[in-house]
Amino acid sequence: MKPLKSRITILLLIAGLVLLAALAWHRPVALKSGQANMPSTPGPNSTAPDTLRLLYSRSALTLNPHLATGFQDFEAARLVYEPLASYNQAGDLVPVLARAIPTQANSGLQENGASVIWELRPEVTWSDGQAFTADDVVFTFEFIHNPEVAAVTAQYYEAVKQVEALDPHRVKITFNQPNPSWATVFTGQTGLILPRHIFAQYNNRQARTAGPNLQPVGTGPYQVVGFQTGTIIFEPNSTHWAGKAGFKRVELLGGMAPYAAAREVLRSGTADIAPNLQVEATGLQDLEKDARGQVINLFGAQVERIMVNFANPFAQTAKGERSSSTLPHPYFSDWRVRQAVNLAIDRDTISRELYGAAGQPTAQVLVAPDRYQTPNLTYDYDLAKARVLLDRSGWIDSNGDGIRDKDGIPMEVLFQAPINPVRQLTQAIVSDRLKQLGMDVKIARIRVDEFFSADPKDTDTLNHFYADLQLYSTGNESPDPGTYMGWWTCDKIASLANQWQEPNNARYCNRDYDRLWNQARVELDPKRRTQLFQQMNQLLTRDVAVIPIVHRAMVNAVSNRLGGVEFTPWDASTWKIKDWVRRDGTS
Repeated sequence: MKPLKSRITILLLIAGLVLLAALAWHRPVALKSGQANMPSTPGPNSTAPDTLRLLYSRSALTLNPHLATGFQDFEAARLVYEPLASYNQAGDLVPVLARAIPTQANSGLQENGASVIWELRPEVTWSDGQAFTADDVVFTFEFIHNPEVAAVTAQYYEAVKQVEALDPHRVKITFNQPNPSWATVFTGQTGLILPRHIFAQYNNRQARTAGPNLQPVGTGPYQVVGFQTGTIIFEPNSTHWAGKAGFKRVELLGGMAPYAAAREVLRSGTADIAPNLQVEATGLQDLEKDARGQVINLFGAQVERIMVNFANPFAQTAKGERSSSTLPHPYFSDWRVRQAVNLAIDRDTISRELYGAAGQPTAQVLVAPDRYQTPNLTYDYDLAKARVLLDRSGWIDSNGDGIRDKDGIPMEVLFQAPINPVRQLTQAIVSDRLKQLGMDVKIARIRVDEFFSADPKDTDTLNHFYADLQLYSTGNESPDPGTYMGWWTCDKIASLANQWQEPNNARYCNRDYDRLWNQARVELDPKRRTQLFQQMNQLLTRDVAVIPIVHRAMVNAVSNRLGGVEFTPWDASTWKIKDWVRRDGTS
C-alpha cells in the first residue's frame, strides 16, 4: 500500500489545482436567434421591481433535470419544466400538468397500485407553441430508461414496466408488480417532463452534450434567454397554461459563497432569495440583526452523515478498481472499529455550534416524514467506550507513537468532504475526537462540482469514494422513502461495472437488510410498510452502515420585498416561482 502521507500530498495538490481552475465561470453559449446577449454580471436593473435575483453557491451546469449534477440544476430546471404533480410541505400530492390526482374513486388508480392512469391538462403547450400530450410523458420515460442516456433519475423509475398513451390527454403507467410507491413516478423534481419533438434525436449517448440542455423548451412559467458566465437569465413563458408569471426577468447567479449570498439578501438587499445555505449558525445570527429579510428553516429529509467505507480505497483489483467490495477495508470492515468511530462523533457540539436552529442531532438516516423515524433510536458520545472497542479489536499503539496499529499497519484515516465552511468545521471536530482515539486523520477537501459529479472520469466523487470516511448530506426526494432506502441494498453497490452510477458508495451489503427492503417495496398495508422502514433504519444504525450526524434544515434567506413564497422539502425551492410577487413599500 502506498504511504498515506504521499497519497494525501498528491490528492491535496490535485484538489488545489482543480479549485483554481474552478474559479473560472462557464463560457457563454449561443443564444437563440433574436435573443439579446444578457449581461453576465448584476446590472442596474438587478434590483428593479420587475427583476428577481436568486443566489446559489454552485452554478447550474445543465437545465436537463434527468442529467442534473446536483441541487442547483434542479432549481434552474424547475423554472422551465414541470411534473405531472408535486408534493406540498405537508406531503400531499397537488396536480401540476395533471388535471387531478389519480385515486380509486376516479378510476385512475388500480387497487393494488399495479397501474395508474393520469389525465393531463388539455390546455398545456410547450414554450414553442407545440401541444403537450401524453406522448411526451411516454418519451420522458424512454429517455430516462435508456441506459445510453445514464439518467440520474433512473432509480425512481425502476419499478415501471410500461408507459403508454391511451389518447392525447391520458397516460397509463404499468408497474412490474403491485407498487405502493406509484406516486413517486413523474412527480416532484425527479418527474419533470421533456418534449419529444426537442429531445428525440438526443435519446442516446449524445444526451449530455445536447444543445437543448442549455436552451430548453418547457411548459413552465419561465424560459431561458441567456446562459453564460455563471448566470442564467429567464423571461416569462407567454404560453404558460396558468397565465403569465409576475416577474419580467429572473436571474440565477451561481458561484456565490454561502455567507456572501446570505448577506446580499439579508443586509444589502440586492438579491431576493439565497436557497440551501450552509453557513455557520453564528454568522447567520449576525446577519439576521436588523435584516432586510428573514431566514426560513425548512426541515425535510436531509441528514448530514459520515459514510464509512467498507472497502479498501487504496488497494486495487486486477482491473485497477479501487474501493471494490471484493477488497474489504483493513479496519472498517470490523463492526467494533466502525462503532468506535460512531461513539466518537460529538453530534451535540456539531449541531449546536455549527447549525443552531437549523439542525438537530440524530442517529437516524430516515427522518422524514416523521412516521418513519424509529422510536428510541438514539446515539451516544463516549470516547472511553470507543477506546475499549478498539482495544478489543486488536488495534493498539504498540510502539508508543500515539497511533494505533495492528500487524504492522497504522490506523490512518483519510476523511474527505466537499468544500464548504460548515463541512470543514465538522471535519475538524470529528478529526479531533478520532485523533484522541489514536487514529492518524488526514483531511481532504474536494471541489464541490467534482465531489457530486456523475461523470465516471471524475475520481474524487462520492460514489468512487477513494477515502476511508466522507461527509455530505442527502435524503429521500419524496415522502415515500422506498427508493432512498434501497440505496443500501447489495445490488446498489457503486462499482466499475456500473460506472459508479449506483448510490451504495459505502459498499455495505447485508442480506437481512435486502430482505426487509424487498418486503417494503410491495407491502400495501401502510402500517406494516412503516414498520419495515423503521426496521431498516434501525439495522443501518446498528451495523454502522452510515453515521447520521445532524438532521439539517434547508436554510433559505428570503427578502422582505418578496411575497407569495411557498417552500416544500419535496421539490425544488423554485417549484412555485410563478406565484412569487414583489411586495409594495418594502426594501
